[in-house]
Amino acid sequence: MTTPLPLCIIGAGSIGMRHVEVASLSPAVQITAVVEPHAPRRAELEAQGLTAVASIAEVPAETRAAVIATPTQDHAASASACLSRGWAVLVEKPTAATLDEARTLVTQAETAGLPLFTGHHRRCHPFSIAARDALAETGDLVGVQGLWSLRKHDTYYDVDWRRAPGAGPLLTNLTHEIDLLRFFVGDMTEATALLSSARRGFVIEDTAAVAFRFAGGALASFLVSDAGASPWNFEASSYENPIIAGSGEDYLRFVGTEGALAFPSLTRFGRSGPGEIEWSKPLARTPGPAFERIDPLLAQIERFAAVASGGTDTVLCTGADGIAAMEMTLAAALSGKSGKPITPAEVPGDYTGV
Repeated sequence: MTTPLPLCIIGAGSIGMRHVEVASLSPAVQITAVVEPHAPRRAELEAQGLTAVASIAEVPAETRAAVIATPTQDHAASASACLSRGWAVLVEKPTAATLDEARTLVTQAETAGLPLFTGHHRRCHPFSIAARDALAETGDLVGVQGLWSLRKHDTYYDVDWRRAPGAGPLLTNLTHEIDLLRFFVGDMTEATALLSSARRGFVIEDTAAVAFRFAGGALASFLVSDAGASPWNFEASSYENPIIAGSGEDYLRFVGTEGALAFPSLTRFGRSGPGEIEWSKPLARTPGPAFERIDPLLAQIERFAAVASGGTDTVLCTGADGIAAMEMTLAAALSGKSGKPITPAEVPGDYTGV
């Protein structure tokens, strides 16, 4: 039997505690400590039977890996400290507050020969992994249409920072979709965005319409909004988050030269007979396979443990992948402000999207 990976979790907020939850369930990892600087919170953790320490320096010596779930501004400092100790690192998205910081971390990990992953966990769903093979059956990709619209409750915005620049759905939610599209299709080379705050009236956007260009020539259009009520979003489609009502509705559509694919159901539309596929011929509809529902954070931490113990993985979001998702998210933000298409190379290394 494989020895569990001794792992600490840095940050005991809502996301950090989700990592505590899945780590506690997994035989692949053993929590050595939870790092939490706030003394009253540490006392609560101790009452739950967890070892809680105030700093990374106090983490038990047997620790070999870390999950970082602190506020974004701390990601670079905590990840660097963990890498300096020879630990494998899984850091919540985004990898760091700026591209410059993220690139420094990736270089540090590569120099040390240590695994560094970004927590884009949606990749770990079985239907996400299967989508890549399903897409190969639609021919050359022509385009993608996406719709993420999920109305957040009004009291969500009672917290000041959620109304502040950088907290809109573009930087908060679309970044997940960008990583998933890159996982399915490959590199993006350009973003063009329109932003609107017409529904909520905040300084931040409540809606964004974004167009992307892929390196292979395909195009994508994506509408993202936290003001519009709809069943079309990853969370409702996948039933991933227990606090968000599920719908089972597809929210992504891929169109290729040989057919089309809906996600996450993986329903395919393709050839119904011999000869050229063209508009006079109906497309045959093939329902997608059934997949067992999983906790993607649990799957992610077990994949992470396998790599940290010497294995390999082709699903987890690497540090470089995390940077690429940041680049395109920030390119979209910069496009929305500048009114012109933006490439990754045009995004300043210190740009935060504000």
